[in-house]
Amino acid sequence: MRRRTSTTEVMAISEHELTVMTNDLEQIHHDVGMPAMEAAIDEWTERTRSSRRGFLIGAGAVAGSAALVAVGTGGSAAWAGTSSKKTGKLKGDLAVAALAASLENLAVAAYGDVLKAATAGKLGTVPPAVATFATTVKAQHAQHAQAWNSAIVAAGHKAITTTDPVLTPIVVADFKKVKNVVGAAKLALVLEDDAAATYQSAISAVKATSSVKVAASIQPVEMQHAAILNFVLGQYPVPNAFSPLKGARPLTDYTKG
Repeated sequence: MRRRTSTTEVMAISEHELTVMTNDLEQIHHDVGMPAMEAAIDEWTERTRSSRRGFLIGAGAVAGSAALVAVGTGGSAAWAGTSSKKTGKLKGDLAVAALAASLENLAVAAYGDVLKAATAGKLGTVPPAVATFATTVKAQHAQHAQAWNSAIVAAGHKAITTTDPVLTPIVVADFKKVKNVVGAAKLALVLEDDAAATYQSAISAVKATSSVKVAASIQPVEMQHAAILNFVLGQYPVPNAFSPLKGARPLTDYTKG
């Protein structure tokens, strides 16, 4: 496939090529990614509900409530991850879910800012196909965040609505330097690579099978986003033989504000 190299071009591929890639991305996400993710989340939340019902039925309403508190401070694997009342820190698989949700929220915000800047004419010439790609990817990130939050809420906690506290100031500062589509694509690629690396790390770190399934169903989507962005930038779309861990966010440092 021929790549345009002129510096006057907005991107290294044609609008038609980007449109086809975006359509394929959405089709795969709809037909494969979403069903797999939803099935895994259903399995996770049902596990959570069953565990909580088991404690209540087995020990009575009052004793059951005490048992749930004990689980929250003792780190039991009755459901994947609990919260300490003293520190408010999510543990186990729920800590990973919270981190993942915050990363997805950050991606939603970043793509949203790109679209706003494009509409305001701050990014120069923005082909319609670029706006469609950004809108499509933003929606997919929102669906991923909702999936992780459904598991968190099912475990009795509030949904994570904030963005990743470590990456947010970095992304905000970098976005101020973005002046065109190429700059926006480079920033988005960093976000997608970091998210994919974090999910790759999470797959081997979480304990419950359902948690593994959720991470494994979303990680390839982030890789697809990155591949298309590489195409837009005129770079090889699959730069690594294996999904790297470079850029992965630590899975143990998320604390609810």
